[in-house]
Amino acid sequence: MTHRNPHGSGAKGPDELRRQIEHTRSQLGDTVAQLVGRADVKGRARARAADLRDKAGAMTVQLRAGAAQAGHGVQDRAAKAGHLVQDRAAQVGHTAQDRMSKAGHLVQERAGHSGHALRDRAAHAGHTMEHDTRVPRPVRSAVGAALRHPRPALIVVAAGAAVVGAAVIWRRIDRCQ
Repeated sequence: MTHRNPHGSGAKGPDELRRQIEHTRSQLGDTVAQLVGRADVKGRARARAADLRDKAGAMTVQLRAGAAQAGHGVQDRAAKAGHLVQDRAAQVGHTAQDRMSKAGHLVQERAGHSGHALRDRAAHAGHTMEHDTRVPRPVRSAVGAALRHPRPALIVVAAGAAVVGAAVIWRRIDRCQ
């Protein structure tokens, strides 16, 4: 491949001719290198394999980034769901607590009414015993004292119940031995 002078004349001296030859050799070397590159199937396969490895590496990075992003999304949704469940559980707990509190107040109120009714009946029975002539006089005076001062009477009754309970336990222990 020679370059022709646009004016149709050859080289104007030996220096110019050497430059043209050097230029032609350079072009010829490039052309030969291209032809060798095309003919080198093994080398082209290696280059293609290297390109594919690079692309696979890039795809791996992209997939990992996508998986991490998806993982964060799942984690965020799970956290939101957990908070929602926790809030609902708190609401259910508060509702149950309110209902139990109302039930407790109702039971307490009914117990108070029952306690007043029982005290009234006991007082009526005590007054009846105090004024009934069939009841012996010492019992009537003890009942009258208990009605006037109920606290000591309750203490005496509790002490008596404790003594009876201790006696029952003592008998069971003696039977087991």
